[in-house]
Amino acid sequence: MFSKYLMISLLFSSVLLCGKQRIEERGVKVVTQISDKIKQQYLVKRNIPEVCKKVPIDNEMLWTENFAKSTVPDVCKSTYVHTKGKLLPMTIYDGLETYGELEVLGALKEMQHNKNILLIDCRTEQWFNYRTIPGAVNMPFNYFKYRDDFEFYFEYALKHLGVTKDEEGEYDFSHAKTLVLFCNGPWCTQSPSMIYALLDIDYPPEKIKWYRGGMQDWLGAGMTSTREVDFEALHEEHSKK
Repeated sequence: MFSKYLMISLLFSSVLLCGKQRIEERGVKVVTQISDKIKQQYLVKRNIPEVCKKVPIDNEMLWTENFAKSTVPDVCKSTYVHTKGKLLPMTIYDGLETYGELEVLGALKEMQHNKNILLIDCRTEQWFNYRTIPGAVNMPFNYFKYRDDFEFYFEYALKHLGVTKDEEGEYDFSHAKTLVLFCNGPWCTQSPSMIYALLDIDYPPEKIKWYRGGMQDWLGAGMTSTREVDFEALHEEHSKK
């Protein structure tokens, strides 16, 4: 079982051990199943272009104009649409942990040898296919929220989560996997919708982890995704301006 104490240990060891790279710097090797026969390997880490390391971090450079001064290279900026959805609280259910980027990295690392942990992209298929966190599997939230309309997909997904039915037709969660769920950002309601649907069928809350920041915070922190940006090309384009 994926223990929260392990995650605390990972977090503190990354900060306290001098002379060693932190987990977001050294990265985590992740193998993603692209198809039945094809696998893709990623090194999931914080990717900071060299040019960005030379940009001074002060109020003028960071916050002026549109959250970054115009002299800051475009490749060093992360801006996203923020006019959708609604901001969500840090805790959405008692006993259910909220994760940040380091905890997600820790989960990815544990997943490479522990098949009882799943990173789940709760968004619909077109979002997942465009860009996601390497190692995530796609289980659209609507299969769970509207499970009566998607009965076949819902029941199939539950088997993948380690949930079975007993002789009386009741769900058996004794082998349920630990889930880390996310969607587009801290304003996106797709992952909470799936979480509430899981809780509604009595999925153990201690086996559900919510990455509130989702893709917006993940990309904003410069983390690896399945659709990478050519940073050098962007820098060259900015230099010509």
